[in-house]
Amino acid sequence: MGKIFNISADCKPALHYMVNIESRLNEIKRMVDRGDYFTINRARQYGKTTTLRALAGFLERDYVVVSLDFQMLGASKFRNENTFSAAFANIFVRALEGQQLSEDFIQAVCALKEELRENRSELELMELFSYLSDICKCSKKPVVLMIDEVDSAADNQVFLDFLAQLRGYYINRDVSAAFHSVILAGVYDIKNIRRKIRGDGEHKFNSPWNIAVDFPVDMSFRADDIKGMLKEYEADNKTGMDIEEIAQLIYDYTSGYPFLVSSICKLIDENVSCGNNFGNPDKKGAWMKEGVLKAVRILLAEQNTLFESLLHKLEDYPELDVMLRELLFRGKEIPYVVGVRSVETALMFGFVRKEDNNVVIANRIFEILLYNFFLAEPALQQERIYDEALKDKNQFVRNGRLDMKRVLEKFVQHFDEIYGDRKQSFVEEDGRRYFLLYLRPIINGGGNYYIESRTRNMERTDVIVDYRGEQFVIELKIWRGNAYHERGEEQLSEYLEYYRLDKGYMLSFNFNKKKETGVKELAVKDKILVEAVV
Repeated sequence: MGKIFNISADCKPALHYMVNIESRLNEIKRMVDRGDYFTINRARQYGKTTTLRALAGFLERDYVVVSLDFQMLGASKFRNENTFSAAFANIFVRALEGQQLSEDFIQAVCALKEELRENRSELELMELFSYLSDICKCSKKPVVLMIDEVDSAADNQVFLDFLAQLRGYYINRDVSAAFHSVILAGVYDIKNIRRKIRGDGEHKFNSPWNIAVDFPVDMSFRADDIKGMLKEYEADNKTGMDIEEIAQLIYDYTSGYPFLVSSICKLIDENVSCGNNFGNPDKKGAWMKEGVLKAVRILLAEQNTLFESLLHKLEDYPELDVMLRELLFRGKEIPYVVGVRSVETALMFGFVRKEDNNVVIANRIFEILLYNFFLAEPALQQERIYDEALKDKNQFVRNGRLDMKRVLEKFVQHFDEIYGDRKQSFVEEDGRRYFLLYLRPIINGGGNYYIESRTRNMERTDVIVDYRGEQFVIELKIWRGNAYHERGEEQLSEYLEYYRLDKGYMLSFNFNKKKETGVKELAVKDKILVEAVV
């Protein structure tokens, strides 16, 4: 059986098409060589386990690597210090099986095994670490400890005590043998685990893990990384795809989020290629722009553990919900400031990323997911504008093509009927939300939309609609006078050039009492602009 794209557990080079992560492994090895203790804390399904397993093999020539997974320990193993110490000792010893070890090292390990047999129920953390120190002392190679899924220990005080022991031996490593390097992997940074254990009433940040250095390695995939993976796939499948174009398009939608990259590739390979629109058994035709866009639509329409986890976080962290709405619907600029809980939480769970010292939505997929989620709220779906879109939707698609001018004409008509007498503040804050609400049922199933990040602000936003392979650029803006409006026309014309389009659309929310509502067409340079005013 040939290789496949994998989205479950870790990726294995012999079984799966993978991005080459050797450059990242070299970066991490430099940290290990320095003797750093650190945490790889990234959002869910960001390739942490795959990276750790690859790293273990990458380091084995120079180090004794002990790779553990706290998911293998049930909740009962964190009941108390003695139970945890015995459980940790057992998985530590098992992790060494099959490795080439010196005689002295083996004897030190055997001493720990004998202790477990004789005093299993009485083994304390201090005694455990004394044995671990002896093992490190007897090893001819430095010992590296790696623990995956440390979040499994997030609600247990005994884990903090374990970290305190690691810290103590790290500080005293000049007099007592200790692990050369320790790597913990999970979603939460250790200081956040501390806050979670202590509860809302006691926010303490003096974590025992304050010895850890920052982990600066970028684990997202670049377009060139995706291209390398697709080259391997193409060599096996001969689809004739434009590898560079497809890799860039996948990157544009995912910003290199590993799970999303693999999901889109897997859907194209296993689902899109079997659809009625493509149907070629050799998979030719699926690996084109429309195939990628169809895979995106399928991905956003299905349930998966990543999306479920993200959306549940909005219930657990109300301040996160508020911040994301301001980013999405108001175009509010939110600077990155260390210690702001909503910002740190959004970064930790992968909703956003830092860009030019501001926070922006992490990728187009998450943006579309969040828009769909927020616009599906019962209160919004009871709005008349949504009902009117449902009534009108059959008149907007002709011969499989979306008539965007007609969409704007009907939106202007309904918006003025329903919201025309509302205050200016309503339109500024909610006008764009209601256009997206009107648009959603029209393109549902046949397309998606996202916001052009370069234009997301309080005054103007460019919505990019992909519908059955055709692209539309709609600029949404607040009217600020004729001069500002003319500059907007020129900017839109430039964006159309970038997107290689001849026609663009502009929707202006105008508060001038003498305004003329409606839709008209005009030429700007060599482009046609369809302008709508409400």
